[in-house]
Parts: sequence; C-alpha cells; structure tokens
Amino acid sequence: MPQPHCVWDIRAELGEGPVWSVREQALYFVDIVGLAIHRFHPASGARASWPAPQRPGFVAPVSDGTLMCGLKDGLYSLDPATGVFCRDVAVEPDLPGNRINDGSVDSKGRLWFGTMDDGESTPSGALYSVTREGTGLNVLRHDEGYIVTNGPGVSPDGRRLYHNHSPAGIIYVFDLAEDGSLSNRQVFARISDGYPDGVVVDSEGNLWVGVWNGGRIVRFRPDGTPLPSIPVPGALNVTKVAFGGPDLRTAYITTARKNTPPDRLAQMPQAGSLFSFQVDVPGQQPVPFPAAELAALRDIPLG
Repeated sequence: MPQPHCVWDIRAELGEGPVWSVREQALYFVDIVGLAIHRFHPASGARASWPAPQRPGFVAPVSDGTLMCGLKDGLYSLDPATGVFCRDVAVEPDLPGNRINDGSVDSKGRLWFGTMDDGESTPSGALYSVTREGTGLNVLRHDEGYIVTNGPGVSPDGRRLYHNHSPAGIIYVFDLAEDGSLSNRQVFARISDGYPDGVVVDSEGNLWVGVWNGGRIVRFRPDGTPLPSIPVPGALNVTKVAFGGPDLRTAYITTARKNTPPDRLAQMPQAGSLFSFQVDVPGQQPVPFPAAELAALRDIPLG
C-alpha cells in the first residue's frame, strides 16, 4: 500500500484543486479559505504563492503560460509573472450566495467546473462547461440541484464524465458526447464514512476520489468495482489527487484543516499540507486550456 508523505508543510485551511503543469513541470493548487494559489516545483523544491482577490475554487494551466482561475463570481486569468487577475466572464451573477468550486480541463481542451452554495445548505449549485463561441466564451449549464459540487473528471476515451454531489455522498457518471453535451446521468457509486470530494481519472480509466472527513482516497474501476482505498494518515479531510512528474506517476494530494476537531489536529499537525506518493498506473496527459479562447476577454484587471 502506498505511504503518502508530506512534500510541502503548508497547512492550508482548505487545500484543493491540484493540477499538473506540463509546461512548468510544477503542481498548482489553491487554498480556498486562505485566498491563495500555490505552485510547487518538485525538481528544485521551489515554492511560490499568489494572493487571490476572492475565494479560488480551481486553477487550470492555459497554453500561453497563464492560468485560468475559478474565483467566487467568475472565471479569471492570472499571469503568474505579475500576479494580476483579469476577469474573463462572470458566472451566476444572479446568485451572490454561490461560488465556483472544483474544475478541470478535458482532453479536448474543454473546461468543466461546478458551482455551489457557499453556505453549504441550498441546492443552488450547477455543473458547467466552457467552450469557444465566436470571439467569446460559451458557459453552458448542464445539470443543477447541487449543494456542493466536486469534480468533474473525464474518462480517457472522452465518453464519460464523473461529477460529485458531495453532501449526498453520490458520485454521478454522465455519457459525454463528441459535441460536449451530457446525457444519461446515473449513480456511479456512493460513499459512506465521509464525503466524496475532488475526482481525477487515471490513464486506465480508474477513478480516484478524495474523501472529506474520511482520511483516505477511494478508487473505482471504470465498471464501478471498488479498488483498495489508500489511507492518508496526515489528514482527516482529503480533498483531491493529481498525477504529475515527467512520467505522471507521482500522485499529489491536497488536504484541509477546515472542520478538523482540535484533538484530531493535535494528532495530525500537517493537516492541510501537500502529500505525494508513487503509483504504478500513470495519470492522463494534462491538456491546457486554449489561450485563443481567452484573448478577446482579458479586459477587467483586478490586480
């Protein structure tokens, strides 16, 4: 059984959204409550952080070296060289109690993300995708009725999308068409003893799910057969896994200190930190979001 070890004792309040940048050979992740975006460069050990103007739910590398960030009220570009954020498109301006949560880019360069009720009580969240439409971005709503969304993750063949309704303990699977439309939502799995958080799919189609209040990663084969769970002794709240390294065989795990009882924090002083371990099956090749889809929209600097 893999033994996760701490590679950055950062102790984030709500570490989330790890993603590997092939261009930089570095891992990005966010601290939602701490209003920060972080970067870890394994080869050199270099670390960097950028303050965010709002709660960041996810970060995604863009093909021009910038970053796409899901902040509370919309999609923003971040230039790591300057630290300046520019809003590309507002999301759910009619729902000020919502915020963007987890997101990822699929093999075709489509961005998928979910929104959630920031108070975690109202089913006002939804699942979206972002593609180009003319000179702008088309933000398309696919599904709704979520209190807290997590994922999405797409299978290697591009035909299935996984998405979580975390408070309900449900992992859904959709049929994903070539044009990016979703259909046939089904319950793929249910999680007890904790709540399903972020998801990632490896190169063989196996699903890896962080378990909030569960101290572990659960895994499933594409047919839904459970694989052995991987304990993360350093944290109670395991939020998400990303595959990185030159061969994509290093699993990085984000964790959170939020909602961890004081007695458990005393036993887990590195909760909220970044952990890693080696895997046999590599992750999928990360795809950056296409820069051409943002060029006409970087017009509202907030830095």
